[in-house]
Amino acid sequence: AEVMKAKSISELAKLSAISAELAALNAERWAEFRVPFTPGEARPAIFGFNGDVYQGLAARDRFGTADFTEAQKTLRILSGLYGVLRPLDLILAYRLEMGTRLATERGANLYQWWDGRITDLLRADLAESPGAPVVINLASTEYFTAVQPHRLAARVISPRFEDTDARGQRKVVSFYAKRARGELAAWLIAHRARTPKALLGFDAAGYRYDQASSSPDQPVFVRSFADRG
Repeated sequence: AEVMKAKSISELAKLSAISAELAALNAERWAEFRVPFTPGEARPAIFGFNGDVYQGLAARDRFGTADFTEAQKTLRILSGLYGVLRPLDLILAYRLEMGTRLATERGANLYQWWDGRITDLLRADLAESPGAPVVINLASTEYFTAVQPHRLAARVISPRFEDTDARGQRKVVSFYAKRARGELAAWLIAHRARTPKALLGFDAAGYRYDQASSSPDQPVFVRSFADRG
């Protein structure tokens, strides 16, 4: 945060590839950023992001008290600023994507800044969880690159989402795949899923498991053109 506070509006615009107007807003946020903060200044992490994945998750509309409790146990959010967040952890508004080439005392980018610490935090969570250690990876490549899978000591399952077009051709459509990752996270929480096999029952938003195209650690879910709505 201190490194970002020292950046000018033009530097923030270039660093994050955003408009001058948006950079000015973020410069103001960084200037006001301080720890500790009061609850009135912050919001739960699960409500702090509004990208496609979080629109698919739709926690504000879908979750009841028991769902938030489940999410706090089982869902983790990767963050360029905070590292690893639980859904109800309080955060201040910020913009710092994991792929940002921000030079710090630890290196030339945030991957070097975090190094193995994100992996260590996830390992600690897994060690406290009952059953075999399994991670359902619903993060983008940009964010999951901050994790060192070989050090997780866990099975990593990375679902793939494909959509069928009007000609019957199947492919990953980035916008739909992002929404689907959020849909799957919400589905796993709602169904209190505890095993990799349970994951295969995912059927929200028109997607269905395609066994023929899947591998054990990359289940493929397909949606027909008609089911896309």
